[in-house]
Amino acid sequence: MMAEEEVSGGVTGYIKHHLTHLTVDTGRGPFWALHVDSIFFTLLISFLFIFVLSLVARRATSGVPGKLQTAVELLVEFVDDMVKDTFHGKNKFIAPLAITIFCIVFLENFMDILPVDALPAAAKLFGVEHLRTVATADLNTTVGMALGVFLLIQWVGITHKGIGTFAGEWFTAPFHADGTALKIVLAPVNFVFRIIEEVVKPLSLSMRLFGNMYAGELIFLLIACFTLGAALNHVSTYFLGIAQFGAGVVWTGFHYLIITLQAFIFMVLTIVYVGIAAEKH
Repeated sequence: MMAEEEVSGGVTGYIKHHLTHLTVDTGRGPFWALHVDSIFFTLLISFLFIFVLSLVARRATSGVPGKLQTAVELLVEFVDDMVKDTFHGKNKFIAPLAITIFCIVFLENFMDILPVDALPAAAKLFGVEHLRTVATADLNTTVGMALGVFLLIQWVGITHKGIGTFAGEWFTAPFHADGTALKIVLAPVNFVFRIIEEVVKPLSLSMRLFGNMYAGELIFLLIACFTLGAALNHVSTYFLGIAQFGAGVVWTGFHYLIITLQAFIFMVLTIVYVGIAAEKH
């Protein structure tokens, strides 16, 4: 059911309402405001992921596995093989990290498949005026995850090469030189290129995921607007309803591919970036 104020505000009011976060103002300006809904759903999905995998691990059997155990084993083997082909370091946590990234990003993306009015309408019964359920459609969430990957890249680089070699690469790559004078000349150029390279990594990770999920959420809202404020005594309502249903089915099917692909890309790029950080240049 649409809220009366959403309908009276038209399409613009409806979309603005659904794109507004449940926010807590910390009193230090908009930058420091907390998007409680994004935090809540991220933590909820994370705990759900931990609970399910812990349950599978406790009930794992060497005999005939169940469907859930089989699915988890296939995912683990697939990701482990990918990590072995891409990452040539010695860190044992890279494969579990990659699996965690894929599953959590996928589950957060999957929230976009739920009906756009379902959870916000349920939350409104408890006095919650605004609620966004897709945490990855929040730039704060994607930037936070990308910064976590960025810090991991630096840590892997330092632990695999040592602080001296790691710091030296900022001034000696991508342009290498043999003579001391040429090294000094190229050092500022290499440093600038390295800064650009490092900044682009979290920027591309965060903006790609955010852009795709925000656009997907917006399209679902536009489809929901087909029958916004429509009356049952108008023939056009039924034609619009049929068009809405068809568009919803088509976009949902296509969106399954998008949410899976975006989770996969985020995972693969993380593995690739960490692998590059572990290699000496």
